[in-house]
Amino acid sequence: MTDTISDDKEGMALPDNALPIHERVATAVEAAIAEGRYGPGQRLPTHRQLAQQFSVSIGSVTRAIDALSARGVVRGEIGRGTFVLDRPDIGADDGGIVDLTINAPPPVIVPHRMAEASEMANRYALALPHGGYGDLSGTERQRGIVARWLSEMRTPLAGDDLLLCNGAQQGLHLAFATLRESSTTVLTESATFPGALAAVANLGMVMAPVAHDGEGMVPEALGAALEATGSKIIYTTPVCQNPLGFETGPERRRVIARIATQHDAVIVEDDIYGLYAAKGKLTYRDLVPERVIYVTSLSKSLTPLIRLGVIAPPPALMAAVRKRLRAESWGLPPYVAELAAAMIEIGVADEAAAALQTEGWGRVGLTRAILAIDTVPMPGGAPHLWLPMSPFKAEQLARRAGEAGVRITPPSATQVGSSPVAGVRLCIMAPRTRRVLERGLNVLAGLLDSEEDVVV
Repeated sequence: MTDTISDDKEGMALPDNALPIHERVATAVEAAIAEGRYGPGQRLPTHRQLAQQFSVSIGSVTRAIDALSARGVVRGEIGRGTFVLDRPDIGADDGGIVDLTINAPPPVIVPHRMAEASEMANRYALALPHGGYGDLSGTERQRGIVARWLSEMRTPLAGDDLLLCNGAQQGLHLAFATLRESSTTVLTESATFPGALAAVANLGMVMAPVAHDGEGMVPEALGAALEATGSKIIYTTPVCQNPLGFETGPERRRVIARIATQHDAVIVEDDIYGLYAAKGKLTYRDLVPERVIYVTSLSKSLTPLIRLGVIAPPPALMAAVRKRLRAESWGLPPYVAELAAAMIEIGVADEAAAALQTEGWGRVGLTRAILAIDTVPMPGGAPHLWLPMSPFKAEQLARRAGEAGVRITPPSATQVGSSPVAGVRLCIMAPRTRRVLERGLNVLAGLLDSEEDVVV
């Protein structure tokens, strides 16, 4: 471990986004480490030097270094300074297939923090009466901890407002199954989450497309579709819509909520990407709680290792949802619920959310630079981006990318209705490191720059 400080480290830039100053400093330092400017065992500049370079307070630098320490990127030694840890996953690239089809976040929880949470979870789990078998929707304590965290992050919730389930996928299935008696048609955008399509199809229901713009379903088109189809169900992912990537702002939400009320429709609000929200914390549940089934999960904001789903139906539907939950799976495994609760209680959930927000910002910027994208719906950070192009070119790109070792979701997988999807989704958070993502993006850039000859 070297004790020298290299002064030749120019070029670290503070990202221009809405994240707190200390997180922006952490992003810049971690990016410099990933790029190799500071190698394993090398000492970082002092807090004072970093504060001067970034024109921020020493306190902000201290918080940034603390965040990087929690992520296992650096380690502070009293009297000596802060050193870069030797982590094989930082900047690693095995040269294999780059998979941009899985909408899952990269690992941001370091082993010692997982161990701390596991130790707490072990104590509580082993003390559960009957091994937690009787609490199919989560214990009062578990639900209370999750509710408090979601109240801080997204929307006010009490423990009695929600049920814990096996991920957001089951939450959506429960929501659609509960509403099936009122309608078998679900309205949504012309491209949507494949998991929602699968849930609807499994229940013998259908999804119908509604015209949309850069903020979601067009209000006039939604009203007309509700009138024409008689549907009573609206499905939407308002933050980083999957796959189109836009965010629905507060005013559009208010208009959609009014339309749902006028037509006596229920909104199934999929808020799984809520941590990336840039237009405020307002949710449909805040506006019309009596006609919103709110669904989210910790898999995108913490880790897919803990697929704790949350479904918060209106009081009038709570008993029906609980009944279906019992029939489908008898609830979430109790140990998963305890591990999630422990991660929230010791602060791992907050650390992970902040790290993913920062990483999302960095990966959006990297993608824009390599693919020469001028504008994106959520420049401050997003788990996926949408590349608009003709349906033919989209299918062609998916095929050619696969042949070149980069997997992207076939556009037909997200299609609602009969009109082909005009674009492809890139799950930019899927690769374990930015270096792997960069390699995949360079392949795509080459394919986009070269047109394939079509034989007629």
